Amino acid sequence: MRLCVVGAGAIGGHLALRFARGGMAEVSVLARGATLAALRARGIAVEAPDGRFAMPLRAEEDPAALGPQDAVVVAVKAHSLPALAPALAPLLGPETPVLVVVNGIPWWWEEGPSALDPQGAIAAALPRARVLGGVVWSACTVTEPGVVTVRSTTSRLLIGEPAGGISPRAARLAAALEAGGMGGEAVADIRTEIWVKLLNNLSNGPICLLTRRDMRASFADPVLLEAARQVVREGMAIAAALGHPVPEGAEARILRSVAIPHKPSILQDLEAGRPLEFEALFEAPLRLARGAGVDAPLLALLVALARQAANQPG
Repeated sequence: MRLCVVGAGAIGGHLALRFARGGMAEVSVLARGATLAALRARGIAVEAPDGRFAMPLRAEEDPAALGPQDAVVVAVKAHSLPALAPALAPLLGPETPVLVVVNGIPWWWEEGPSALDPQGAIAAALPRARVLGGVVWSACTVTEPGVVTVRSTTSRLLIGEPAGGISPRAARLAAALEAGGMGGEAVADIRTEIWVKLLNNLSNGPICLLTRRDMRASFADPVLLEAARQVVREGMAIAAALGHPVPEGAEARILRSVAIPHKPSILQDLEAGRPLEFEALFEAPLRLARGAGVDAPLLALLVALARQAANQPG
């Protein structure tokens, strides 16, 4: 299987290494700048609880240099997709699935244009029939170009069809990832899994952005820990109103993650001066809540405060 990973940041780099290590895919990476140079010179390296792994990978900046793939994995920020999606055409054969691993609500959640795809550029380039949804659980940080540190004791990627059901193409990609030592699972209801992960983002993202500290440091304060717990409950109410009730026990699992000394990706982006995933992570869930008639007052307050903090000069 020829497989291209688009975006070699923390998550993309980790996934590329695991797919390559499994031996079931011939893996290439689409990257640019210092990351491209590092991948060409040294390959990809991942330092994880189960060991340190390094592998050479083919890295290109131009999709045309790679040609049609058997599968494409997109691991970039949601706000990058409108400009990126049309450029992926050279990678796509008639049946090439595109597994999109993004945080928050994806553009395909609703039919038609939305704030996540205002001009319809993503939908035009990546029709829903071609797309697989992905939810990744892995606390990763790029420590230098081409080097990823993983803090999660276990990492996994859930893969599913937007319309539901487990498909052979999802199962094939999950097996290829499992072979590389990272949990991979084809799931029947990817939308519920998106909400489970989103609860994690909602509970720690705004608060850590405001404190400018990692999760363990932030939630050592019992007041902030209780705020995170309340946000999880508000998020669960939204998910249930949308027809995607979160399984029992999700709150406890999510709140266990706050003990990790890891900065959420949105805080990493803020500190690096990169654009933030506000729309997909925070604005879209609140918009869905309003549409479903669900009040989420604490979440709305924290998002408003986080927006103010992120918009400060410098």
